[in-house]
Amino acid sequence: MEQKLRRDRRIGDNLCALRDKYGISREKLCAELQLRGCDTARSCYAKYEAGELNVRISVLIELKKIYGCTYEDFLEGLDIRNE
Repeated sequence: MEQKLRRDRRIGDNLCALRDKYGISREKLCAELQLRGCDTARSCYAKYEAGELNVRISVLIELKKIYGCTYEDFLEGLDIRNE
């Protein structure tokens, strides 16, 4: 059976908190992601933070490098049990 990721507002909240922690604007963050090969517009990233759009894995990989954080930082507060 194919499983899909469900959108979760908490992931968006975590993305926003990390961006705020490092004091970077969406515009600058998206420009950095684009330099790293992730074609992510500011409006798209805003939807990630609002929990309206799933974040691509390639974007999470680059965000992890930019912030120097762990993947757990993106998933903080989520109940990640097998269902």
